[in-house]
Amino acid sequence: MTDLLSGREYAARLRERTAAEAARLAASGTPPRLAVVTATADESSAWYVRSIARAAEKCGIHCDIADLGPRATPADIGARLAGLSADHATHGIILQTPLPPGASAQELAAEIAVAKDVDGANPLSLGRLAAGLPAFAPATAEAVVAVLDAHGIEVAGRRVAVVGRSTVVGKPAALLLLDRDATVTVAHSRTQDLAALTGAADIVVAAAGCPGLITADHIRPGAILVDVGTNPTPDGGLTGDIDAASVDGRAAALTPVPGGVGPVTTALLLQHTVRAAAEANGAA
Repeated sequence: MTDLLSGREYAARLRERTAAEAARLAASGTPPRLAVVTATADESSAWYVRSIARAAEKCGIHCDIADLGPRATPADIGARLAGLSADHATHGIILQTPLPPGASAQELAAEIAVAKDVDGANPLSLGRLAAGLPAFAPATAEAVVAVLDAHGIEVAGRRVAVVGRSTVVGKPAALLLLDRDATVTVAHSRTQDLAALTGAADIVVAAAGCPGLITADHIRPGAILVDVGTNPTPDGGLTGDIDAASVDGRAAALTPVPGGVGPVTTALLLQHTVRAAAEANGAA
């Protein structure tokens, strides 16, 4: 039987610590404040932004949603990000995707001050992460490592296959795992014989955005699987990049979708915001 590596319990503990630190900062005159900039009519994106705002408020973090609308221009979005970066009362900034046609998330994220880039979206943040310099990692990528840590799964010296090369998850997850002394291989859409690559790995991180991509034929017995996929289903639910039914009994452990990496991602975004507020206050 495959063990499920839930992220809910760890996320709850992390939120408790974050709330305590947020209360301490507020009492010292620096209430943590997060800003989420959005420019889309996509309802799933709007739902996610509302969920972040609710989670933030529960932790004592003020969350401002800057909804610029789906007709916002890149100049509009960039100006709002630059303004928030210059605002001393704002400690964390998230640029929510998708964006209007013609707007590049990577280019616009360069307007987010690195010290406030709590989701590691600014290319400078990724560069600092690669160089081993202080920066906030993309929360989803960090959540991959955090879930493994929470369940006592050691990555040092183990072979890890990361399927996906986005700057949001795949590349930064590979960097974080390398920093933990894992031996990492990154696969992508042009990888030949994916099953041979993932089948040689002790740990497989699936972050390709392709539902059911990884099946029992892609893994060795006893592999540990981290599913980052959040693909919508026709009934309004979510499914991962790993075919959970297929790997059941062959994999040693699997993060569920939902309830695995997702809750930890949100909790880390809030923790990053509080950390940014502490650093701005000189209290880190």
